[in-house]
Amino acid sequence: MREKDIILAARVISLIFTPFYLPFVGLIGLFLFSYLNAYHLKFKIEVLVMVYLFTILLPTILIHLYRKYQGWNLIELGIKERRMVPYIISIVCYFTCYYIMGLLKIPHFMGGILVAALMIQIVCAIINVWWKISTHSAAIGGVTGAIVAFSLIFSFNPVWWLCLVLVLAGMVGTARMILRQHSLAQVVAGFFVGLVCAFYIILRF
Repeated sequence: MREKDIILAARVISLIFTPFYLPFVGLIGLFLFSYLNAYHLKFKIEVLVMVYLFTILLPTILIHLYRKYQGWNLIELGIKERRMVPYIISIVCYFTCYYIMGLLKIPHFMGGILVAALMIQIVCAIINVWWKISTHSAAIGGVTGAIVAFSLIFSFNPVWWLCLVLVLAGMVGTARMILRQHSLAQVVAGFFVGLVCAFYIILRF
C-alpha cells in the first residue's frame, strides 16, 4: 500500500471514529441489549436524535465554524494551544444535552453515558493545559470502559465486544499516530483516561 493510501485510510478512520460518538453509540447499545429496549420506538428515536444533535452534529458544526473563522486547517487546529476552545464547545454542548434530558425527565440511567462522556471531555481538557492527549483514543477507551461496566450491571460476557473494541482502538490510535497528531504515549494515555472515567461513572451512576 502506498504512503498516500495509508494516510487516506488514517484520515477516514479518524473521521469515522470522531471523539463525539460515545454517548450516541452507548445509548444505541442500551436500547438494543438492556431492559431499555422495552421503551417505545418513538421515544428511543427522539432520545437518539436529541443526543445526536447535541453531542455530534452541533459541536462538529461549531468547531468547524471556529476553525474556518481562524483560517486553520485540521492539522493546525490540532496544536495543543488551539484545542481549548473546541474542548469548551463540546463540554457546553454535552452539558446542555444532559440538562435538557433532566428537564424532559428522561430516565436517570440514560444520563450516565452522557455524564461519562462529559467527564472524559473535562479531564482531557484539563490535561491539555499541560500536555496534548488523544481525545479519539479517549472516546474508544470510554466505549471499552462502558462495556466492562455494563457487563457487570447486566451480567453478560463482554469478551467478544471487548475484542472488537480493542481492535478498533488499535486502528484509531495507529491512525492518529500516522497523521502525526499524537505520540504513542498520548494515544495510550487517552485510552486509559476514557476507560477509567467511563467505567467508574457508569458503575456509580
